[in-house]
Amino acid sequence: MRAIEITRFGGPEVLQPAERPDPVPAAGELLIAVQASGVNRPDVLQRKGLYPSPPGVSDLPGLEVAGTVAAGAPADLAAAGLAVGDAVCALLAGGGYAPLCVAPAGQCLPLPGGLTMVEAASLPETFFTVWQNVFTIARLQPGQTLLVHGGSSGIGVAAIQLAKALGSRVIVTAGSDDKCAACVALGADHAINYRTHDFAAEALRLSAERGVDVVLDMVAGEYVERELKCLAEDGRLAIIAVQGGTACRVDAGLVLRRRLTITGSTLRPRSVDYKTALARALRARVWPLLEAARVKPVIHRVFDAAEAAAAHALMESGTHVGKIVLTW
Repeated sequence: MRAIEITRFGGPEVLQPAERPDPVPAAGELLIAVQASGVNRPDVLQRKGLYPSPPGVSDLPGLEVAGTVAAGAPADLAAAGLAVGDAVCALLAGGGYAPLCVAPAGQCLPLPGGLTMVEAASLPETFFTVWQNVFTIARLQPGQTLLVHGGSSGIGVAAIQLAKALGSRVIVTAGSDDKCAACVALGADHAINYRTHDFAAEALRLSAERGVDVVLDMVAGEYVERELKCLAEDGRLAIIAVQGGTACRVDAGLVLRRRLTITGSTLRPRSVDYKTALARALRARVWPLLEAARVKPVIHRVFDAAEAAAAHALMESGTHVGKIVLTW
């Protein structure tokens, strides 16, 4: 097959077409004929040599795809409630920048009704991540307030819509007034331009000085100290990336007095059983929202797979709102 590989660590230009053997599904896996592949920030980090694929996983980038089931053992198909030829989207640990890939059967989900392959390819990495961190770990409840950094990112647009659909209030940060307006159009109650306003002060003002219940943080670094100051009592800070660096200052006294919780997580190395449980929760709680159009994929741009370098350059520019997708 003609896949897109990382020829060496570096800029977008290191992504090049290459001939690779067709993958063969192992026990518990399905073979997917890929029609579209989502592009995510971890792909960029892997390309730079900062996020290696786990042992035993394809070195090709790509953590989410949509396509049709091409093969699988009858028992694995039955366990996933799928058949050869079914349209699916899937969460991968790697290997998605290819016309064929393998995925654990439990991480394959039927295409939500009414969605295209491109739209479905934009779902798994972001929706698994948001569900895991905002709803499973940080336990956001209806009526509570969520603060999302990077509201216009793929993670951000998913978090805004899911939190609103499930009855929470949402405040976001973004890097321009246009991006803030896009976030409000997606349902955010308030959007803060972090280049012109102090997000912590604004979050406190918008919450009548009470603070927010959950923060979804992709920045870390110096943001952490300010996030703790704008959390309500019993608030939860969920760190999912460290774009602002790993060093931070924590006021332990504030954590004690306000009973705050700081969590961190990475999804890629978690077990298949863990990700399968997340998939079941998404199918039960989120797929109906997608099929009812209460939550909608946000696609910024679609590239032919051969243009993967241009797709990565766009992601690194930070000018996109929503997801970037490759097609095969």
